[in-house]
Amino acid sequence: MLKQNLQLKLSQKLSPQQIQLMKLIQLPTQAFEQRLKEEMVENPALETGKEEDEFERDEFDNTTNDESYDDYDDYEGERIEADEINIDEYLSDDETPGYKLQANNYSDDDEDRSMPFAASVSFHQSLTDQLNTFILTDDERDIAEFLVGSIDDMGYIRRSIPDIVDDLAFTQGIYTDENTVEHILHIIHQLEPAGVGARDLQECLLLQLKFKTPTQSTELAINILEDQFDAFTKKHYDKLLQKYDITNDQLRSAIDEIEHLNPKPGGAYDSNSKDVEHVVPDFAIKIVDGELELSLNGRNAPELHVSKDYQEMLQSYKDSRDKSAQQKDAVQFIKQKLDSAKWFIDAIRQRQETLFVTMNAIMHYQEEYFLDGDEGRLKPMILKDIADLVGLDISTVSRVANSKYVETPYGTKLIKEFFSEAMKNDQGEDVSTIEIKKILQNVIGEEDKRKPLPDDKLADILKEKGYPIARRTIAKYREQLDIPVARMRKKI
Repeated sequence: MLKQNLQLKLSQKLSPQQIQLMKLIQLPTQAFEQRLKEEMVENPALETGKEEDEFERDEFDNTTNDESYDDYDDYEGERIEADEINIDEYLSDDETPGYKLQANNYSDDDEDRSMPFAASVSFHQSLTDQLNTFILTDDERDIAEFLVGSIDDMGYIRRSIPDIVDDLAFTQGIYTDENTVEHILHIIHQLEPAGVGARDLQECLLLQLKFKTPTQSTELAINILEDQFDAFTKKHYDKLLQKYDITNDQLRSAIDEIEHLNPKPGGAYDSNSKDVEHVVPDFAIKIVDGELELSLNGRNAPELHVSKDYQEMLQSYKDSRDKSAQQKDAVQFIKQKLDSAKWFIDAIRQRQETLFVTMNAIMHYQEEYFLDGDEGRLKPMILKDIADLVGLDISTVSRVANSKYVETPYGTKLIKEFFSEAMKNDQGEDVSTIEIKKILQNVIGEEDKRKPLPDDKLADILKEKGYPIARRTIAKYREQLDIPVARMRKKI
């Protein structure tokens, strides 16, 4: 037998509008502009630009917008109901004369000012075009094009020859053997950039060296990569000196040849062919008369207002006596769009306020840094510190910090880079981990590369400088700075 019972439970849920607001706050400037364009397309009741009325309007003041919107919602103290409105006049003619949609203010001698676009050639298309310089049979060309298609963006073929032979048979209907594929692969290795089509790093570096003019250094470098690749990667230089009976200068010259090679031949081509992504700062901080001045990028503060045409459409027919289902549906649609437009304008205003107060708190918290640009003056700062100052949730501060940039007198910075944990120095003062990492980076940069400092020695040096840090913490900071271990930093 089923039992029924009643439970009371208190829960807290975000409304759809709150969720949309959080998403707006998280968007950087360029993504926000795209979101604004999408909303303008979807909602015809939303318009940009200054509204034509007799009131002065501040850039961040939406009072006029709110009042003008309220006119449709509450006119002379009476709420406009859908069944009280007749909009037959607006529904009777959906066609707009063509002459109203055309501009005929151009002459025949006007210049065409359209922006030309460069047609770039892709990495794989460039390799395929180069195959035309070789004399190949139809089957060989098919195999060569298949191999080119198997090259990844870094320029490598990550598959074994037997797998390629099987794949040719099953997917292309080309039946061949490993020797033929190997022969065609050697042709691929002659394409540019040098090293393309290699199956591993060793083969990639060797192919590039063999493209070079033979010298004593290149010959030694080839021998090292062919016979002592493992010793070279592990920087066992003493073993190489003994193996080849050479001097330090000779080994250094060979290593220089190798270090100037490109381990990712396809990567350089690919990065040049892609569009450059520009960072648009969301804020700007300037120093005016010794004081910090914060401004929000104007592209984050568009001028929006509710369409007066939509408002007048409702107000004009308030007293109409005609009623129909079609009219009611149309009015409901208009009200929905007006509600959506007003909410979006309010959301933009809240976004502006949230961004500004959060960045303003960060600016004043790190005032010493923004005044002189010394990273050593960055204070320990976590999300909770700023959240407590501005009275916002930690997640909201995180959304502002993670994807926004600020233009400072010292360059454009990602806001989240100003956040760091605190550690105690030998005097018991809280210092930022950013400051400690900077000192660690400087110590490693000044070390003798012939005898690089191990982590325990680095810990001793920082302790002498007043930062008692464990060796494992040094290792963690070194990895975060993308600095290899001492053995891998060694040079001849």
